Amino acid sequence: QVHVVESGGGLVQEGASLRLSCVASGRSVGHMAWFRQVPGNQRELVAQITSGGNTDYSDSGQGRFTISRDNARNTAWLQMNNLKPEDTADYYCAVTLRRFPASRITERNYPYWGQGTQVTVSS
Repeated sequence: QVHVVESGGGLVQEGASLRLSCVASGRSVGHMAWFRQVPGNQRELVAQITSGGNTDYSDSGQGRFTISRDNARNTAWLQMNNLKPEDTADYYCAVTLRRFPASRITERNYPYWGQGTQVTVSS
């Protein structure tokens, strides 16, 4: 079994930066990803990273966000810069034990999820 815990969310002003952390414990993991969800809306991918460090970003994550990881610590980070009010959401980390050759995999390939961390950006 894999336990996933996120941290680093908070309330910030527009233009600020935040760094979210995700720790997966129990097993060495493959892909790690960040999703976000606004209550009432569908969850959307922000960024994902393979065990080899290859990354994939959605349109919402491209440019201002950077995903990275440390395999030795089974940890991934999401560096978010120049935050905007539309970035306000609950951010979730997801991981899979499988190793996929492609950087881009779909949400259904992530069986393990954290409880989420809230990010609020005020204007």
